[in-house]
Amino acid sequence: MSEEHSVPVLIVGAGPAGLTLACDLARRGVRLRVIDKADWLFIGSRGKGLQPRTLEVFDDLGVIDAIVASGAPFPGFRCYANDQVAWDRSLAQMLGIREPVPTPDIPYPSAWIIPQWRTDEILAARLEQLGGRVELSTELVAFTQDADGVSATVARGGVPEQIRCDYLIGTDGGRSFVRKALGVGFAGETFETERTIIGDVRVDGPLDHDHCHLLTRAGSTGSADRFSLWGLPVTDYFQLVVNVTADAVPDLTLEGMQVELERRSGRTDIRLHDLRWISLYRVNVRMADRFRVGRVFLAGDAAHVHSSAGGQGLNTSVQDAYNLGWKLGAVLSGAPADLLDTYEAERMPIAADLLGLTTRWHRQDFKGPPADTEPSPGHKLSQLSLNYRGGPLAWDDRAEPGSVRAGDRAPDAPCHDAAGNPTRLFDIFRGPHFTLLSFGEGPHPAEVTNRFPVIRVGRAGDLIDNEGHIHHGFGLDPITVGQQLVLIRPDGYIGLMTDGPGSAEERLGNYLKLVTPARTG
Repeated sequence: MSEEHSVPVLIVGAGPAGLTLACDLARRGVRLRVIDKADWLFIGSRGKGLQPRTLEVFDDLGVIDAIVASGAPFPGFRCYANDQVAWDRSLAQMLGIREPVPTPDIPYPSAWIIPQWRTDEILAARLEQLGGRVELSTELVAFTQDADGVSATVARGGVPEQIRCDYLIGTDGGRSFVRKALGVGFAGETFETERTIIGDVRVDGPLDHDHCHLLTRAGSTGSADRFSLWGLPVTDYFQLVVNVTADAVPDLTLEGMQVELERRSGRTDIRLHDLRWISLYRVNVRMADRFRVGRVFLAGDAAHVHSSAGGQGLNTSVQDAYNLGWKLGAVLSGAPADLLDTYEAERMPIAADLLGLTTRWHRQDFKGPPADTEPSPGHKLSQLSLNYRGGPLAWDDRAEPGSVRAGDRAPDAPCHDAAGNPTRLFDIFRGPHFTLLSFGEGPHPAEVTNRFPVIRVGRAGDLIDNEGHIHHGFGLDPITVGQQLVLIRPDGYIGLMTDGPGSAEERLGNYLKLVTPARTG
């Protein structure tokens, strides 16, 4: 038997969830290992759409510049009747929402298109910068757990290795070995009569890279009538998407796709070549019964799988990892172990809600938004309006809560530091720490002055808010705000909003006992 090696965290699966979690833990100084049974990182474009909230996470993790350089704003849709353009519509028009525009509190208002292989590559490179790496061709084959940790057996090239870890995280996809080994149910439905073909291909012909081209014979966008080609920015490739019935799947070859394109579009002036990657999917809508069993956690597709409609799968996976990362880091540093219970409590309702939303969008099939979607910039699809209100870590004891409450995403805002230099809230939040904002007049809370700085906000103080963007972002009136404390969690959500010159400090101290290591000395 091989020698046993110890590490605090073992992550199984190097997709977006696993890589995001690894980056978040590595920047906290947590030792970890990331393994994946594949011989290389994913090479396809599958999860190509990044929602605004995911862009904010990537800003925090230090990869937003690479993401922006490798992608583009989400393209508009162009539908053809044979070789004639039938209509052009923006993504907002397809969704039935207002066109997004940047605002002081939302710096990334629009979805971003970037092939998944490039997102994975960027995250893996960031992990290496932080001192970690992905161990490819390495498969988890067994694990057991006890009260003190998890004993895992992994294999590389047929050679077993024993790993002892404090926590094991399954981010190993919809067919998760970790989930199955735990015996966790995966309830939901499979659309048995439907299949989706997705592939990456080069295209010769009169199609630009700036649209999603819906190729049809008569301008009908029914799933059986269209052959979709999405331009993938900063590459020579398009993503092809073809919906088929289970009993009529064409050959998954370049020739098979060319025949299907011509059959559906009636065109011969578009030629496909260099098929880089192709896969056939069954549409599954499923969620794990549990996201945690003892010291083993599930995240991403291992915990929930969606229809691709609405572009939520990869993005929800990233949010899972971002929620779990800071909690693991805190507990490994001495915070109460019960903090880890809040991962399932917070993420399960979000996943369930998004499963329902993506299923409704799937059934609409390009016929406009479902009737129950709200036309607002904070639309759920952007994931900016998703929140943890009412959860175990959302404390809001104000007598008159405003429009922004504990559990909500913390807004961005342009402002100035005490020296008059321009900055923004996201610059202040960036990193693995809590941020405490103090509004109005009042003493610094002694409970935290020796843990992390208290940042005063106003016309004077640490952050100068002369234009009122910070106050507005938090739903506060700069004239009548009074004394108020706002604690921002490391994942950019508001943990605590409290007021009152005496009770606020006590409330803050009680909250910190739940989420941070106990003070010593």
